[in-house]
Amino acid sequence: MLTVRASKIGEIRGKLVLDFGAGAGRHAFWAVTQGANVAAVDISFDEIENAPDFFKVLASDSPGNGIGFAVQASGMALPFRDGLFDIVIASEVFEHIADDTAVMCEIARVMKPGGTICVTVPRFLPESIYWQISSEYHNAPGGHIRIYRRSQVINLAEKAGFGVFAAHHAHALHTPYWLIRCLVGVDNTESIFYRMYHRFLVWDITKKPKLTAILERLLNPLGGKSLVIYARKEAGDL
Repeated sequence: MLTVRASKIGEIRGKLVLDFGAGAGRHAFWAVTQGANVAAVDISFDEIENAPDFFKVLASDSPGNGIGFAVQASGMALPFRDGLFDIVIASEVFEHIADDTAVMCEIARVMKPGGTICVTVPRFLPESIYWQISSEYHNAPGGHIRIYRRSQVINLAEKAGFGVFAAHHAHALHTPYWLIRCLVGVDNTESIFYRMYHRFLVWDITKKPKLTAILERLLNPLGGKSLVIYARKEAGDL
């Protein structure tokens, strides 16, 4: 389930991609299947410990696939040289980071001039509603520490030397899912409402029916859970 749009990123075959805050690796694995060479970075070892095995499987599945490797590292000090990466994907991670400005500048350091960054964060309106309904939602260790407005994300990128060129919303079908979880209890997996909607989402993700894809595309502008921005590192910035 991708949050970013391939059409906005452009051709990634043969490019060096950093999946920053990779988590379970969904964007990293997708990029490898598109022929990119990928570094999946996360501060938590538990999140990425299985990624090397998946990368090996993907590399053997098709000669057209790229290669990938996993690195445990902090965004405050990425273990890469200046100007290395063509593309950076930072999906649903900045809302967890205390010094987001420093981390964005560190990402800019390891990107090539002209490279593209894709940043996704929870959208302001649904996120605000979840915070009001449930303290569990954002008070868990490692949870969300801020809610971004679009202007704040754009400003964060621009201060680090990026020029934003596109934005959209994503995952409208997941907005009710998190609303249900906040209402019945974030950890209450026995609720009939949770179980029914979770079953629907699993069906949608695995079967990928055209009808729900069209429905989500129509709902995203108003009801999307995530905000996605795309920006390029300005030429000459380090």
